[in-house]
Amino acid sequence: MGASARLLRAVIMGAPGSGKGTVSSRITQHFELKHLSSGDLLRDNMLRGTGFPRTVPQAEALDKVHQIDTVINLNVPFEVIKQRLTARWIHPASGRVYNIEFNPPKTVGIDDVTGEPLVQREDDRPETVIKRLKAYEAQTKPVLEYYQKKGVLETFSGTETNKIWPHVYAFLQTKVPQTNQKASVTP
Repeated sequence: MGASARLLRAVIMGAPGSGKGTVSSRITQHFELKHLSSGDLLRDNMLRGTGFPRTVPQAEALDKVHQIDTVINLNVPFEVIKQRLTARWIHPASGRVYNIEFNPPKTVGIDDVTGEPLVQREDDRPETVIKRLKAYEAQTKPVLEYYQKKGVLETFSGTETNKIWPHVYAFLQTKVPQTNQKASVTP
């Protein structure tokens, strides 16, 4: 068994809308890693982006089962996440989805096809988003402190996933073998 058999147990943390899903899928593309292979519960949580562990008791329970090598914390300003998460508007009758940033309607707040008003889902409203972000922060602060004390927390800050990713990539290169050497040229 060479070094390539080494298993890295990593947890990815970040608020809803911080880019966890994108970073996770890029990690599995570039490295010989499966989405957190600490049992199906974790993998399901990972894929659904629900972010486990969410509490210190969960983090402690996870440590009993698996030694966590590194915790990647995506630190994206709330304001940026709020913009990301509140950019979605829908036309209820047709189900058409618009995104103010990527796919805006021709006229603000109006469906391109019918000219009817667009609505925002409850989940996408600024006040709901802020509530979710505050709840996330309150809930995970102790978990991040727990991992900080253990010396496994790596925080990556930024406003865009594409700018955060190269740093995550460079950090992981020091920890695990890559799937193919070509990947190292073009992160």
